[in-house]
Amino acid sequence: MVKPDELIVDIAARVESGQSSQMSLTVVTGGAVITGRLAPESVWRKRVMEVLTDSDQLAEFASVFDAPVKRDGPPTHLHFHVARIIQGTVGVPETGGMYRVAIEDVSAWTVGDFSYS
Repeated sequence: MVKPDELIVDIAARVESGQSSQMSLTVVTGGAVITGRLAPESVWRKRVMEVLTDSDQLAEFASVFDAPVKRDGPPTHLHFHVARIIQGTVGVPETGGMYRVAIEDVSAWTVGDFSYS
């Protein structure tokens, strides 16, 4: 069993408790580098639900994200919004996406995000 990094768990818990979406983080997970801002899970779910609701093909999946967030213990996932997967010198998607990353799968991380000019 993998024991998640206590620092990153504390960061995630503060984002959840403060309902803040201003914490920028860059993580390495499964060989991918993801950079962006963290959001509380409830905010992340609401945004994903809105995107799905607006889609003709995917609207039926929106209700999955409408369920209340269950809290028993410390956070187990990071919820990124306005995030990009770094590929070479660009971030995909350019406008930022919504990613959910299991904290136990994070192999490296740093505070802040990468931006491109």
